[in-house]
Formats: sequence, C-alpha cells, structure tokens
Amino acid sequence: MKFVFDLDGTICFHGKPLTHAMVEALEDLGAMGHEVILASARPIRDLLPILPKHFHQLPMIGGNGAFVANEGRIISSTHFDKQTSDKIIQLLGKYKAEFLVDSEWDYAYTGDENHPIKRNLDPKQQAKKLELHKLNEIVKVVILHSDDQESLLKELQELPVVIYNHGLEMILDISPLGVDKWNGLQKLGVQSKQFIAFGNDANDVSMFLQAQSSVCIGDYAELITIASSHVANEEELVINKLKDIARDL
Repeated sequence: MKFVFDLDGTICFHGKPLTHAMVEALEDLGAMGHEVILASARPIRDLLPILPKHFHQLPMIGGNGAFVANEGRIISSTHFDKQTSDKIIQLLGKYKAEFLVDSEWDYAYTGDENHPIKRNLDPKQQAKKLELHKLNEIVKVVILHSDDQESLLKELQELPVVIYNHGLEMILDISPLGVDKWNGLQKLGVQSKQFIAFGNDANDVSMFLQAQSSVCIGDYAELITIASSHVANEEELVINKLKDIARDL
C-alpha cells in the first residue's frame, strides 16, 4: 500500500526535522512492503533539510503539488503564466504585502526575519534570495501580511489560481490553477483509492478526497469531516495510528 504523508503538523512539528522515532516508523512501513510518499506545502528546497539523507530518494510532492520529485531529482514543476504572475506582483505592491515568492529554486522574501516561515526558509542556504523582479518563473506565493488582507483575497480570487487561506495564521498560500497535492500524486502514478493519506490542513483536502482511507492529524474541521479517522497532533499518537493501519492491511 502507498502511504502519503503531509509533513509540518502531521509527522514533523514546530519546523524541526523528523525525529528518530518517526524515521524508524516510516522505515518500518518500507520494510513491510509499503511505499512512503511525502506531500508538503514546502518547496523541495525546504523539504529536504528536515529529512534524513536516505529519505531524499523518496517520491515527494512539494509546494502543494507545484513540484514533483523522485529518486533525488525534481521531475516536474508548474509555474504561473506570465499574465497571472504579473497581476499577482501588481497586487503585492498595491496592498503593500509581505511575502515569500518561490521560483523553482530561488526566492524573494520581504517578511519579518522572526516569522516562523523565515526560520524554515532555505536553512542550508542552497538558494539565492533575489529581488522579486529577478525571479524567472514564479511557482508559489505566500502572503504573510498586507494592508488589507480581505480585499487582497477578493482580488486574488478573480485570478486563475488556487488559494489556501490559513485563517489562524492569517496567511494566503497561492499556487497556479490546477495545482494541488492530488494533481502532484497523479504525476507519480498514484491512483485514486489506492493510497492512505495523513494530513492536517486545507491543502490536504484534495488528496483526502481521493484516498482509500485518511487520517486527520489535529482538529482542522474541514478535514475531519472527510477523514476516515483523526488523532491529536502528538507524535506518539500519529506513530501508533500508522502502525495500527499497516498492521491491519
């Protein structure tokens, strides 16, 4: 069976790397003949540093589906068309937004240096921080703050984009139209109802709807309503749950 795991808030917590206990639990899945796939909002650049080196070969989705990687290399990336990216850039200026904008590898960032997203941004310093206009193709936009987040959201909703509104953090997470985790999983050859999904937030909905069964970690209401089961966002409970599921297959 294929097991698909979101990362932050699902199998790793507070931006820290996977613990030894979690790594061991995922390795045990592989030893039992199951396949582990990782599916994160992070771009591949920021996903790799929280994984042990031997996990870098795993199939993985980054940027909520904008990036697809396997066997240690990016095999697919999806960017905004120029008209859409130009409009997004215009809106960032209009509403004096603080943002993280990713190209395939490099990025532009204007937010607070102490923001949690900044702490997780390119920890190995493998990319370049560039001015926004110097990025070649834009793959993902995260708006941290603006002068009028509600009006900005309204204008963004008129564009051909996918928006995840993380209400508690007041963050807008924007991807090209058609990009989501399920779309990314299909590029890895994953079929509907042929995998088990673990996730914790709005960006996991697309893959939960296609999973054979799914586990919501934590208490995100929309995800709980479609999940097969849910557990609190505590590592020990998550590990016990995945072991129970694997044992019953």
